[in-house]
Amino acid sequence: MSKAQLVTRKWIGYIVLILMLLIIIAPFYWMVITSLKSNNEISAIPPTLFPVHPTLSQYTQTFGQFGFGIYFRNSLIVSIISTILVVILASLASYAIARLPIRGKTFIMVTLLVISTFPQVSVISPLFVIMERLGWLNSYQALIIPYVAFNLPFAIWIMRTYFAGIPRELDEAARVDGAGVLTTVFRIILPLSTPGLFTGAIFTFVACWTEFFFALVFNTDNSFRTIPVGIALFGGQFTIPYGTIFAASTVAVLPIVILVLIFQKWVVAGLTSGAVKG
Repeated sequence: MSKAQLVTRKWIGYIVLILMLLIIIAPFYWMVITSLKSNNEISAIPPTLFPVHPTLSQYTQTFGQFGFGIYFRNSLIVSIISTILVVILASLASYAIARLPIRGKTFIMVTLLVISTFPQVSVISPLFVIMERLGWLNSYQALIIPYVAFNLPFAIWIMRTYFAGIPRELDEAARVDGAGVLTTVFRIILPLSTPGLFTGAIFTFVACWTEFFFALVFNTDNSFRTIPVGIALFGGQFTIPYGTIFAASTVAVLPIVILVLIFQKWVVAGLTSGAVKG
């Protein structure tokens, strides 16, 4: 292959990557610039690619009139607690499946895979009855318990694959030194499994942060609604406040973007390690 052909293929690859990047970024760009426009500018035809008179009125209205701060607080509480519980339980279960002599490991993993594929609508009725009888409707635990149950299988799959790649000699050396199972897990294995833990934690947090169906059914009180449900209820019977919806969506995306930017190194390491060590 000639040098000219190599250069041509290189530029074609750049062009394709740039087009794909533009397609991915375009919705987020439109969301942000729309949140900075006034209502008159949002409804203008043809639409403007940049806000002519940038304003933060949509954000003040989002937090003032629509009480978005309550939804943000509820989503933060539910997502953080659910993520912590999932990481703790998944790390212990993953260690047991990956490194302890347990019978039926294949059956356990297949069962977890099947559970993780259950559609939410198939279990919403019995879960609603359980929550009602326990008096948990319109509460944080009404979302935390289902979120932990539904996200735990996937987190175990991710962490188990990573734990399996850690040398077993470390466990044997710990046992020789008199360390128990929990000591081995928390002082030796978990510190070496940071990428896998962060990967499972971020995937769990994003799943809890964006979940809509359970939050809509279990928490009908406005003081316990989360961000997805709150944004969905912004619209009225005759009007749709696009500006405040886009402003709320922009704020809702920020925690996920910040998490990915801060922990991207660990997430990529966790995913790639799982891909080659399984």
